[in-house]
Amino acid sequence: MSGNDVEKAVGSSIVIESTPSVTGAESLAPETYGRGGLSETPQYVPGAALIDPALQLRVETFLYRQASLLDAKDWQGFIDCFTEAGVYWMPVHPGQTSWEAEPSIFAEDRDLMSIRRGRLLHPNAWSQSPMWATNHLVGNVVIEQADDSRLRVASRFQMMELRRDNVRHFGGTYRHHLVRSGDSFLIEHQRVDMMNGQAAYDYVLQAW
Repeated sequence: MSGNDVEKAVGSSIVIESTPSVTGAESLAPETYGRGGLSETPQYVPGAALIDPALQLRVETFLYRQASLLDAKDWQGFIDCFTEAGVYWMPVHPGQTSWEAEPSIFAEDRDLMSIRRGRLLHPNAWSQSPMWATNHLVGNVVIEQADDSRLRVASRFQMMELRRDNVRHFGGTYRHHLVRSGDSFLIEHQRVDMMNGQAAYDYVLQAW
């Protein structure tokens, strides 16, 4: 039966359209779709690792210490991990290429970090009034590039945040640009790509 025959049989006021078949979650809630763009900008995959066990240990120790400073709420110690021109950047999505050209979750130099530190330590800081704590785990550390003055390092992180009796989990990728400083390092640029950065939150992140 042709399309004209169908139209004559059922009348022109009835519209019959073919719809694409859906399966899985879309079959249960076809009006709900995932956020677009993620497939085009997958999580960062580190390059080939440099095999230098002594340097690897020093880098890992530095990254673990940075995470421990956050969990200890040693905000000044965390800021002191950065160079004078250091930047902490958490883009909204992995496809962002500049912390200056687009809105970000975090985009802070040391001056803005110090302002955040002052807010967190203020006696009337509401975010610090309830029981609040974090626990960071850092792993999969890969030194991608290294020379006499600078290193580029990729790693993965998991962070648990406790606020009152509620627990939130965050995870993603760190990318550190480090400069050598004596036997340790300082951060020139830290990029944090959260796997769930586009999620809806009942309250925002209070600290790094």
